[in-house]
Amino acid sequence: MLQFITNEKSAVSPEKQLLDAIDGGCRWVQIRLKSATDDEIKRVFMSIRDRAKETLTTVIINDRVELAKELGEEGVAGVHLGSEDMAPAAARNFLGPNAIIGVTAHSYEDIDNVKNLDIDYIGLGPFSHTETKERLAPLLGIDGVKEIVDQAKENEVFIPIVAVGGVKLHDVKPLLEAGVNGVAVSGAIANASNIAEETKKFIDLLPLNE
Repeated sequence: MLQFITNEKSAVSPEKQLLDAIDGGCRWVQIRLKSATDDEIKRVFMSIRDRAKETLTTVIINDRVELAKELGEEGVAGVHLGSEDMAPAAARNFLGPNAIIGVTAHSYEDIDNVKNLDIDYIGLGPFSHTETKERLAPLLGIDGVKEIVDQAKENEVFIPIVAVGGVKLHDVKPLLEAGVNGVAVSGAIANASNIAEETKKFIDLLPLNE
């Protein structure tokens, strides 16, 4: 799985980032615009809604649970929640059983705290240095990711784990070998000279495309 996350520091607009990533074959995108208003995020989503529907692309929103519910009938599938966002259990009660809910984890302890909740995936990171977040948790690196993934397997945690944070093209293979189920990419795609082509390069490294 490749997840594309919008990047506010890119010179390219969020709408174009998303559309180009979809054109490059990405079928899971996250609208993450921490400094934007709900109306601005809604405008971004509505500008890509038809293309997302045509391509069966899953669209989730970072943090804004109420907005995700409002836009659910328009095609927003769910939310990704950080440690300072709404609690996953509360989000599940609010959004209902069919919404996608992802959560951030920085350690196995974080995974242990959510393993019995009704969530759909875990974003594990930061893997490497990233400009996307201002307050960055300690970097995990390949060894840290592998250690946490191994702990999850040993404890029979079967929630999909996606590596996030500074993931570049050359990181995909070692991360998959470390046991993650996918990668979430922001800057490496959003800042590329050709977003669609760079997206395709990432997708070509994933198992279903080998």
